[in-house]
Amino acid sequence: MSMKNQSIYDSGVHEECGVFGIYDRNGGNVAKSIYYGLSALQHRGQESCGIAVSDTNGPKGVHYHKELGLVSEVFKPNTLEPLHGNIGVGHVRYSTTGAVTQANAQPLVLNYMKGTLALAHNGNLVNMAELRKELEYTGAIFHTTIDSEVIAYQIARNRVHSSSVEESVYKSALKLKGAYSLVIMSPRKLIGVRDPWGLKPLCLGKRGNSYVLASESCALTAIDAEFIRDIEPGEIITITSDEIYSDYRLAKQHTGRQARCIFEYIYFARLDSKLDGFDVYDTRIRAGAALARSYPVTADLVVGVPDSGICAAQGYARESGIPFGIAFHKNSYMGRTFIKPTQSERESAVKIKLSILESVVRGKRIILVDDSIVRGTTIKNLILMLKQAGALEVHVRISSPPFLHPCYFGTDVPSNKQLIAHAMTPNEICSDIGADSLGYLQIEDLQTMVPKLPICTACFTANYPMDVSNANPNEEKC
Repeated sequence: MSMKNQSIYDSGVHEECGVFGIYDRNGGNVAKSIYYGLSALQHRGQESCGIAVSDTNGPKGVHYHKELGLVSEVFKPNTLEPLHGNIGVGHVRYSTTGAVTQANAQPLVLNYMKGTLALAHNGNLVNMAELRKELEYTGAIFHTTIDSEVIAYQIARNRVHSSSVEESVYKSALKLKGAYSLVIMSPRKLIGVRDPWGLKPLCLGKRGNSYVLASESCALTAIDAEFIRDIEPGEIITITSDEIYSDYRLAKQHTGRQARCIFEYIYFARLDSKLDGFDVYDTRIRAGAALARSYPVTADLVVGVPDSGICAAQGYARESGIPFGIAFHKNSYMGRTFIKPTQSERESAVKIKLSILESVVRGKRIILVDDSIVRGTTIKNLILMLKQAGALEVHVRISSPPFLHPCYFGTDVPSNKQLIAHAMTPNEICSDIGADSLGYLQIEDLQTMVPKLPICTACFTANYPMDVSNANPNEEKC
């Protein structure tokens, strides 16, 4: 993420995208359902969004609209009204590098000799450059800088020599290396794909005679749909007018280990979501409890940084017996576009986003819990604000291990030189941010958050689930 695009209040870690798809077999319009589903996934991407719909009973064609902005900004009655169709896909996006352009907004819509295709993607391919070059050598002309277009072209090209669109999706997925959850709309089918590592989440829901695919279960709740199950790693699920069936050939050909992104549970996923059998709220409570066991300290109050540190702070308080309290007031009306051009202005503007409840912290020893420290700027300012408000001590506890390595799978962990833990020891970080003590979640405690679930810890350990030697962590994602 380039510094010019960094918001003033920023943990430094972002998910890139959220996907949503729905097929109403009764023929009802789905655009509003997609709108509400995307609104529930807004936390996964706040720079652009889009909706594409089609009518399975009418002429072949896709109606779509996508722009830069939040879901509520982009979609108004006048933009939703023309989107008539009973099948559709939607997308919210957060980019990491390069220009934030409307061309890179999703869903991507292709018209080709077999009809139309609309695709929404969450994740990042580590072999994007190789696949893109291969397509360019055979005449492909790209209109975006994102790997989602590479996936769409692969599917379109394979479709010419495949008996069905789902077969072309399978053939294309065989060539993809990296993290991806895909929702794909053809003229008559809705298809979901989850990478065989299981890095990115995807789930299936049902509302009446409508079937839904979404990045998180909270999007199902938003449209009053029932959660059915998570899509399995390597599963390709196809929803038609009269049946639902899954292809597990991709999963069976996968020889590597599964590896769910642990940061979905630490930070990305919404608190009320359930991923791969685990309630996100409970996993964060367990992280806080583990911190309390590993790094006890005598203090008067446990507080969390809104919103990402609140649950872990509650877990710490329960385990330690130290009271939990609210020390910050968050200004919820400061929009995402409030961006300062210089680092010093960004730092001072943290006070506009968060203010201290002085009567709560004055004269107290505080345990401050947050999900991560990336660059260290935000936590440093919060500690200073707490002490200026009269806190006697501020002990920082972080519900993830130190970030030491970049992510290649669609999580915006910066390059090593921007990671404070790569340049400093925990003791040096503690001194630099002005804390009285500092404790990170231990690597072994990550598994206590999601017992027995295979996880990816590469940004902490460099134990990547696949070869990333040719990947670029700064390339445009999803």
